[in-house]
Amino acid sequence: MKWYRFLSFVIFLLFITIGCSKPEKKTGKIAVMVSIIPLVEFVEKVGGDKITVSAMVPPGASPHTFEPTPSQLVAVGKATMYVKVGSPIDFEVIWLDKILSSNKDIFLVNASSGVEIFSNEYTYHNYDPHIWLSPGNAKIIVGNIYNGFVSIDPDNKKYYAANKETYIKELDELDIEIEQILSKKTNRVFIVYHPAWSYYARDYNLKQIPIEAEGKEPTLNDIKYLIDQARKLNIKIIFASQQFNKETAEVIAREIKGSVILINPLEKNYINNMKKVTNALSKALE
Repeated sequence: MKWYRFLSFVIFLLFITIGCSKPEKKTGKIAVMVSIIPLVEFVEKVGGDKITVSAMVPPGASPHTFEPTPSQLVAVGKATMYVKVGSPIDFEVIWLDKILSSNKDIFLVNASSGVEIFSNEYTYHNYDPHIWLSPGNAKIIVGNIYNGFVSIDPDNKKYYAANKETYIKELDELDIEIEQILSKKTNRVFIVYHPAWSYYARDYNLKQIPIEAEGKEPTLNDIKYLIDQARKLNIKIIFASQQFNKETAEVIAREIKGSVILINPLEKNYINNMKKVTNALSKALE
């Protein structure tokens, strides 16, 4: 709603004025703000004990619809570095310029720099902004974050480099593990409510069939088609996520005598979450 966004921005300006008048306790650590929760993990893994990090979009919220609070906007005004997804994602398209206007000196890192943005016919803008849901992309994101830290804190380059290499090794091991788990599956198709898994599906030779397309709820004909596809492909598990209403997924699951499993594209513990999702997919593809 345009009036609500305007009111939020007015309140934000008021908070900036008030917030800047209060002295801040110095921690000696680099304050980092990021757009979404998965970037928190990547920043922490590279920055270690030399940084603090907060996400704008909190757990359980959707980066497609979330609007920042005034206190978050004040925090951005006091941060040294901001890491954006850059895919672009709706939250950043609508809010990022306003957010960064509170801090003209903040160092901006584009997490998607060097990532090939994947075209997706099912998403609202014909691209999939969920670039982090690929271990290969995650390595590029981590490299971009590392470059950001080196730019603002070159004296600790070796520290950040060691952290980066350790984590990239973990991501390489994750990639191998996912490939091994999924490699022998003959069924390569899964049904999911929100089409967030294009990069994952591309990397591991899978196909996602989304319930929601172009940000719209399915029609009755769409639901009938999905039910027919699930029966044809012997699909018994429908995937959904906590950020979206899973009612339609449950309707389809009932019709095919299946079940709904929640998978979270915005979990903080990236490696454990990707393993959890892979194990769930492995079960669904049997």
